Amino acid sequence: MKRLFDILGASLGLLLLSPLMLLLWWKISRDMGKPVLFRQTRPGKDGKPFQMIKFRSMKDAVGPDGAPLPDSERLTPLGRKLRASSADELPELWNVLKGDMSLVGPRPLLMEYLPLYSAWQARRHEVRPGVTGWAQVNGRNALSWDEKFALDIWYVENRTLWLDLRIIWMTVKKVLKRDGISAAGEATMPRFKGSENQ
Repeated sequence: MKRLFDILGASLGLLLLSPLMLLLWWKISRDMGKPVLFRQTRPGKDGKPFQMIKFRSMKDAVGPDGAPLPDSERLTPLGRKLRASSADELPELWNVLKGDMSLVGPRPLLMEYLPLYSAWQARRHEVRPGVTGWAQVNGRNALSWDEKFALDIWYVENRTLWLDLRIIWMTVKKVLKRDGISAAGEATMPRFKGSENQ
């Protein structure tokens, strides 16, 4: 049922939101140039890598040492609006349609975090990662890493179709309120360096 729900939801979303996505494609191309899409390898179900796609929200800016500048310096005004509205996540509906992701599940994090997880934290990979999730509607980037993992594991242990519908409805309200977009003092979220509670 969940996979069928994902296919129907992603197909309907891509159909209804295609005019908005075309407009965003044009604006990003005009303001930041190409590529319009940001692609990054993320761990999916069972930690299997996949290519996640999002609308680009940062410019390719590097410091004198050749390393990328901090997120706060690379995030453009348009990028901030995209993230505040979660519009940068819309291309992930294609990942859902392909089966890499689900509409609801723990958000896919970075591949480099995999060896840092405790066995308990790694349980977030028992399900497909989601476009939105229980942690997103309960604080998003304003949460600590330990709080996020606790919410992710709670979802893994208690997931139902009705819970997914509730999370989608809460996501809509959350996006309209635009809260929890970033952690205190951060443009997005500080990097995960492992937890003391392992």
